[in-house]
Amino acid sequence: MDVLALTEGARPLARLFVECGLTPMNAAEGAFPGAVATPQGMDFLMTWNFKRIAILEAIERRRAVCTNLGYRHAS
Repeated sequence: MDVLALTEGARPLARLFVECGLTPMNAAEGAFPGAVATPQGMDFLMTWNFKRIAILEAIERRRAVCTNLGYRHAS
């Protein structure tokens, strides 16, 4: 299992997840797990925040945003 570092691209990507409505403003910190994993090419993301991250509709919307940015999205 990999432990990921916080990269330069994670903060702007997390901000974009909030701006696009993928993560609620009142739970903005919940955008960071995906924003850290996506640029580093992770295939899977383990997180305690299952409620907001693992909903199929949210996964599909996040995948579309990341694909448009040129990332292969972490599932």
